[in-house]
Amino acid sequence: MEENINTQANQLVELSKLAMPKRLEKIKQVLSKRQPSLTVVLENVHDPHNVSAVFRSCDAVGIIEVCLVYYNGYHFPDLGEKSSASARKWVDQRKFSSIKECYEYLRNNGMKIYSTDMNSEAVSLYKLDLKHPVALVFGNEHSGVSTEAVKLADGNFIIPQVGMIQSLNISVACAVSVYEAFRQREEAGMYNQIQFEEKTYNSMIKDWALK
Repeated sequence: MEENINTQANQLVELSKLAMPKRLEKIKQVLSKRQPSLTVVLENVHDPHNVSAVFRSCDAVGIIEVCLVYYNGYHFPDLGEKSSASARKWVDQRKFSSIKECYEYLRNNGMKIYSTDMNSEAVSLYKLDLKHPVALVFGNEHSGVSTEAVKLADGNFIIPQVGMIQSLNISVACAVSVYEAFRQREEAGMYNQIQFEEKTYNSMIKDWALK
């Protein structure tokens, strides 16, 4: 009896969420601008504040999924609801235990992969064409992107700087990079057209309405 009451209560909550027209309209609006061909890869990023900030930036520019690679004793950090501003609720997380596995997944989805590494072959962020399917890789706070991640990437980029300290916090570097992608894609009109098939789009609306 109690189980039935709880089930009915849960169903009422779900229906009430679906019945809120303003919320539903917001969900449709946000999903219509999501960019499945743009993603971020985090490799062994352990500071929860950095990870949370990355999720907020990704949500802001319409990234729908972030790839998380954790290995060699590193683990995905616990994220507080306050620090992530609930952004992780709206950005999917796909976890991997190796760079090779992650890159294989990305390439199977037609993405080019660019790591952030200050080597002699690195190009400026602003010379990349970020309108095509692309994944941007950011590494550990102390050691940066691993040698393997750099070697297996399609290219490497740097964010131009003119200061004494040639480095940015990982969450700041990510924000700068994804907003350059946002700028390019907005100029190309990519936020003016839905990037999903109709069936997928409608399914996602329902899933989000129940969150």
